[in-house]
Amino acid sequence: MSDLVERTALEQQRNIAVDAYRGFVMLLMMGEVLEFARVARSFPGNAIWQFLAFNQSHVEWAGMSLHDTIQPGFTFLVGVALPYSIRSRQRKGKSFRQMLLHTLWRSLVLIALGVFLRSTAGPITYFTFEDTLTQIGLGYTFAFLLNYVRPRWQWISLGGILFGYWLAWALYPAPGASFNWAAVGVPQDWHQHLFTGFAAHWNKNSNLGQAFDVWFLNLFPRTTPFVYNKGGYLTLSFIPTLGTMLLGVVAGRWFHEASPQIPLRRFWLAGAALVAAGLLLHFTGVCPIVKRIWTPAWTLFSGGVCFWFLAAFSWFVDVKKHRGIAFPLVVVGMNSIAAYVIAQLSQGFVESSIRINLGMRALNCLGPVVEPTVLGALTLATYWLVLYWMFRKKIFVRI
Repeated sequence: MSDLVERTALEQQRNIAVDAYRGFVMLLMMGEVLEFARVARSFPGNAIWQFLAFNQSHVEWAGMSLHDTIQPGFTFLVGVALPYSIRSRQRKGKSFRQMLLHTLWRSLVLIALGVFLRSTAGPITYFTFEDTLTQIGLGYTFAFLLNYVRPRWQWISLGGILFGYWLAWALYPAPGASFNWAAVGVPQDWHQHLFTGFAAHWNKNSNLGQAFDVWFLNLFPRTTPFVYNKGGYLTLSFIPTLGTMLLGVVAGRWFHEASPQIPLRRFWLAGAALVAAGLLLHFTGVCPIVKRIWTPAWTLFSGGVCFWFLAAFSWFVDVKKHRGIAFPLVVVGMNSIAAYVIAQLSQGFVESSIRINLGMRALNCLGPVVEPTVLGALTLATYWLVLYWMFRKKIFVRI
């Protein structure tokens, strides 16, 4: 398998560590079918099940679980791949105009695909723009253009984006003491997650992004007027998400500059600096670390974690040469769009097929309480086998 991975990577000029990291991110996303949180409710005193459940769920507001690293990881890796993609197209003789048009098309397709996947269960198209693919699509063209500026200006652009976004939120009025939280979907027991003081500008559904969405999303046809997003997610998050992509662009550039060496030291130090900056902003109350609204502090903190993941995968795959062990992740990572769509659209069909063919007796082999995880594991294995078949047939979904 190792030889197969190396040969395929050589033919396509890919970075195996990046593919493995991307595969890990997608596996975390597809792994939702394991339903650890559902099973953990039956084992309230079991530390292992509670740990698994926590790390397969998004935190309620501030903080981070392993599950919260999926979207920043995928976004960061889009940025890492950008310099590779641009150089590949330049070698093929593509002009800047041709590449820009292709980038614009890719952005539109990502946005449309995100909206489509969110609309599959509804009677009409559900126009919402907080989906991972949509958020990437909204910022992708800007990331492409910033790839052409000098490194210094990339850092200045990153700082300008995050500071400008932070300032806009800081200037927007914070909710007062009489604010009607129930009207924006914030439950009564949410008080433990509410920020006080200056940080209150980043409370759920009472912020600049919420105000924008109440105006913007109601411009589209809807079955009912948009009032709030239950999870607190926002359209405007694509702006600081662009910052995450830019950090990936920097990592991709560092890969190229250091080639054939791996800039592990740079990755580790960059990760430490970004994590420290995010924590400083959070604990001083300047800007909290909240993934759901992608605060500037979250961009820095999660970006640092992404650098650490990239360093770890680069060390494991490229330095220690454990490419055979990484192969299952590479299979997923090389077909990430296909993996995303498969996980979004086929869960019900796959689970029904497994139940019909194996029967409930087989699924309850470890007990009825754990049946959701057994079914999820078989579903996840089915996803991987489909992606492996596509890998062997050299079928790769590209946008």
